[in-house]
Amino acid sequence: MDIAQVLHMNVGDGDYSYSNNSLLQRKVISMTKPIIDDALTNLYSALNFPKTLIMADLGCSSGPNTLLVASELVKSVYKIRQKFGNDESPEIQIYLNDLPQNDFNAIFLSVSKFRKNLTNQMVSNNSSSPCYISGVPGSFYTRLFLRKSLHFVYSSYSLMWLSQVPEMIDINKGNIYMSTTSPPSVIKAYCEQFQKDFSTFLKFRAEEMVSEGRMVLTILGRQSDDPCSKECCYIWDLLASSLKDMVAEGLIEEEKLDSFNIPQYTPSPKEVRNEVEKEGSFMIDRLEVSEVNCDASTGNNLNLSEEEDVQGYNMGKCMRAVAEPLVLSHFGESTIDEVFKRYAENIKSSMSREKTKHINVTVSVIRKG
Repeated sequence: MDIAQVLHMNVGDGDYSYSNNSLLQRKVISMTKPIIDDALTNLYSALNFPKTLIMADLGCSSGPNTLLVASELVKSVYKIRQKFGNDESPEIQIYLNDLPQNDFNAIFLSVSKFRKNLTNQMVSNNSSSPCYISGVPGSFYTRLFLRKSLHFVYSSYSLMWLSQVPEMIDINKGNIYMSTTSPPSVIKAYCEQFQKDFSTFLKFRAEEMVSEGRMVLTILGRQSDDPCSKECCYIWDLLASSLKDMVAEGLIEEEKLDSFNIPQYTPSPKEVRNEVEKEGSFMIDRLEVSEVNCDASTGNNLNLSEEEDVQGYNMGKCMRAVAEPLVLSHFGESTIDEVFKRYAENIKSSMSREKTKHINVTVSVIRKG
C-alpha cells in the first residue's frame, strides 16, 4: 500500500465527504484552542513582537476545518496584540500541508471567502493582520520548509497516521489493526513504527523552526499504557468484524482481509513525552489529555430521540469519510458500499450499548535554542 497515494480524506462535498463529516474534528480543534492561544502568546512575547509570523498547519485536510484553523490563528494573534497594546500588525504567512492527494483545490476556492470573513470579524480593516495562504503538498515525515523559517507549527488529528503500514513478521490474522488477538510481534511493529515516525517528524520540524518557536500537536491517542486497550482499538475492531462477516459469506477473500492493516497508531501521553525527550530538540511546555464523545459527530439541530437514532449513522459516515480511500484501494469498488453499510450498523449497535469516547493527547513544545 502506497500511503502517500491512498491516505487522504474523502474529497468533494458529497454525502460521505470529509467536508460534510468532520464535526468531531472541529470539536477537538475548539477544545484545544486555549493551548494554542497560550503558545502563541508566549511565542509573540519571546520573539519581541515580530513583524512577520510564519505558521504551518500540518495534515490540514480539506473542508471547513482547514480554514477554521487558519482563521483562529490569525484572530489569536490579533487578540494578543491588543493585550500587549501593540498597534503594528504583523504579516502572517500560513502554510497548509497535506499529502498530494488532499483536496487542495477545494481549499484554494475558499480562500477569498475566508479573507472576507476574517476581515469582517476584526474590529477594523486597518488593524487586521495581512494573511497569506499557501499549499504545501508532501509528507510531514520529510523536510517541507526552509531551514529556521517557521515560528509556529500546528497539527490536529494527523500524527496518529503512520508513514507506512508496519512491517510484520507474523500475519495479523482476522484483524486490521492492533487487537487483543494480535501476535505480540504485530504490537511491537506498530509501536516501533510510531517511534520511528514521530522521531523523524520532530527532527525535521526542529530543522525548520526558529529558536523559541512553538508547536502544538493534538493526536488521537489513549490514556492506557496498553496499546490494545478498547479506548483506542474498538473503532477498528468494528470494521474488522464487518469484514470478517463478509469473508464468512464469501463476499471477500480471507487472504484480502489478512493482508489489510490500518497505518495508524494512537499513543499514550507517556509515549509522546518519551519521544520528545529522546529526540531532544524541543522542551515540553504542556502535555494534556482530553476526551470527546463520539456523538460529537452529530449536529445540535435534533431532538433527543432523533439524535439517539442517528448518532451511530453519523459516526459511520464520519468513519467512512476517513477510511474509505484505504478500504477502496485494498478491497475494490464492488464491495465498498456493503462494507460501510455493515460498519455503520456495527457502530450504531455499539453506541446504543455504551457511550464511546475518543482520547486526545495534546502536547505544546518549544524549540530549544
